[in-house]
Amino acid sequence: MHHPGPPRFATVGESVELAPRQPDPGMAAEWRLVERPAASTATLGDGPVCHLEPDVPGVYRAELIVPDGTHEQVIRAFPGVTETARFSVTADDFDGDELTVADRAIVIGTFNDFTMGTHWAERDGDEWVIEADLPPGTHHAIFSFDGSFESTATDEVTVEGPGRPRVELTSQAEDGDFVVSADARAAPSGSEPEVEFYLDGRDALEESAVTIDGDELRVPHEALPEMARVHAVAVAERHSVADTLVVERGGENGETGTGETVSVSRPADPPAWAGDATIYEIFVRSFAGETVDTTFEAIERRVPYIESLGVDVVWLTPVQASPTRHGYHITDFFDTAEDLGTREEFESLVDRLHDAGIRVVFDLVINHSSRDHPAFQLHRAGVPEYADYYERIPVSQDVSDVDWAGTDAPGYYFNWTRIPNLNYDSLAVRRWMLDVVDEWRDVVDGFRCDVAWGVPHGFWKEVRERVKADDPEFLLLDETVPRDAAFAENEFDVHYDTDLFDTLRDIGTGEEPASVLFEALDATAEHGYPDRAGHMRYVDNHDEDRYLDECGAASLQAAVGATFTLPGTPMVYAGQERGVEQQRGTMRWHDGDNALTDFHRRLVALRADHAALRVPGVCPVAHTVETGDADRVVAYERTDGDETLVVVLHFGDGTAKVSLDTIDEETDLLSGNPVGGDGTVEVGDIVVVPATRER
Repeated sequence: MHHPGPPRFATVGESVELAPRQPDPGMAAEWRLVERPAASTATLGDGPVCHLEPDVPGVYRAELIVPDGTHEQVIRAFPGVTETARFSVTADDFDGDELTVADRAIVIGTFNDFTMGTHWAERDGDEWVIEADLPPGTHHAIFSFDGSFESTATDEVTVEGPGRPRVELTSQAEDGDFVVSADARAAPSGSEPEVEFYLDGRDALEESAVTIDGDELRVPHEALPEMARVHAVAVAERHSVADTLVVERGGENGETGTGETVSVSRPADPPAWAGDATIYEIFVRSFAGETVDTTFEAIERRVPYIESLGVDVVWLTPVQASPTRHGYHITDFFDTAEDLGTREEFESLVDRLHDAGIRVVFDLVINHSSRDHPAFQLHRAGVPEYADYYERIPVSQDVSDVDWAGTDAPGYYFNWTRIPNLNYDSLAVRRWMLDVVDEWRDVVDGFRCDVAWGVPHGFWKEVRERVKADDPEFLLLDETVPRDAAFAENEFDVHYDTDLFDTLRDIGTGEEPASVLFEALDATAEHGYPDRAGHMRYVDNHDEDRYLDECGAASLQAAVGATFTLPGTPMVYAGQERGVEQQRGTMRWHDGDNALTDFHRRLVALRADHAALRVPGVCPVAHTVETGDADRVVAYERTDGDETLVVVLHFGDGTAKVSLDTIDEETDLLSGNPVGGDGTVEVGDIVVVPATRER
């Protein structure tokens, strides 16, 4: 079925891509805008993939005419909440020894999707200044005088204003009706929201059969079709991420009151296992050691080590054909890299990990290809069939030093001239990338989706329904940097937590006190992430300098301890536990830090043994630092109702003595060692103790 999917929610001025699902590259497809608010002049362009940019708040309705019929797509546009922000830098802010200044500087940030050549800062005296209309939150802009970005400067601004509200749907049978209730919660700094319900154009549930009263939607049981999807958003100053219920007749969950039952599911929720898991990221080509080439077979022979760590998931950086060590410049999406091994050898590795009870997450790279991919070569060489496979920008916008063939240039992010962006306005590309998804989804247990923020939301929604239809336990992990709650709307299960990552770095370098850790956690609600969304907590990954290198050994174990004792899914980047200091350095097998490795093993085991460390909710604990730097200490409580634990982290050198009135026992559950007495604990990096004293 080519129906374009669920209702879409956006702000005025935000472009919404509209596309038929299950595309055939040669299919006929036509869009028509059949309804728009009275004051709107918005239009849809030609082509099977269109973009609607709402110009006033309200409901827009578009029709898609395709071979299997005419389908309706609803787009609800809300007012945008923005403020003009000013970014500025001086020549002294730039890094690098040699700097050639100019009257204009290239500027990239989330406001232009990190695309160079679209925004320029003009010189104003000793400053280079640019203004942008931005929503509430903290924003960064990166400045450079050339396309290489070898020398850059960064500015940060905070736009005050409300966060996004949240909404969660529940259901029940009542007096022969099926009732959906919406629990709408205000943003931390926002007003109380109202609720808007929307039906799904793919279903036979008629609007005339539905009664809506405030935060409640009611349908007579006899009016329910075989399947119905109900969507809702909370609306205050800003709108929430939508929540969704899928209702199917004849299921086993939830009495209707008429003798027949319905099944109710929550398609946006992550699989339950993800919240209990620990992820282990392997940068593939550095894993086997100094003198041994890493292959699938070499990794398979080292599975006993991975198993000994107690982790539940292995995320492998790209294993497809690529001319690069890191693998993100893919030249064949359907085959493994020759230097790593055959497809059969890859599947043998997956089977071996499965035998050890470890799931495998595959690095799915579908925002771009290598510019050495045959498709891109044919595209630039003017082969008609490939004319629309990649993004095209005016050559005047290109700031690289590449002499591109033709009268335009490819689209790309940052200074990534070797990995041009695919064009998702092409049905052929959408079909191609869906085939890539199909190629690997039955082999592995999940996808970590590279540059997820560069691929259209509508496509990710289709991918989610596609992979979850056969395997609801399949994991989708997004790389959205910085984090963006929009990707939690029926798209991804687990999200990079860049707020906690950055905060742990700031604490580690001494720029911020340890207590700001709570602000990073509060940011999750401020962004508007649903309560059920998963978050990956980490201190290292392959794209960042190692925490050990940037912050030093004194605070590393406290930072790692935070990722394992706060809510979310902890991730260990291979080598982190062995004392590797280089971002993509070779795994230290013979000369690694065994004590640090054992520390990670104990953290994994502690989290697995204590449900209190895996549930939502963190409560700061009052404490007094008797000796040591109080700014380097933070304490909090974790409870699942049956057990309450107190976690104390110390990010400084040596040992801090900390008194708390919430504990009686002074045996550290992590090390098994006594840590003090009479409500006082001595903490080098982290202690975890039961809270047994009544307060």
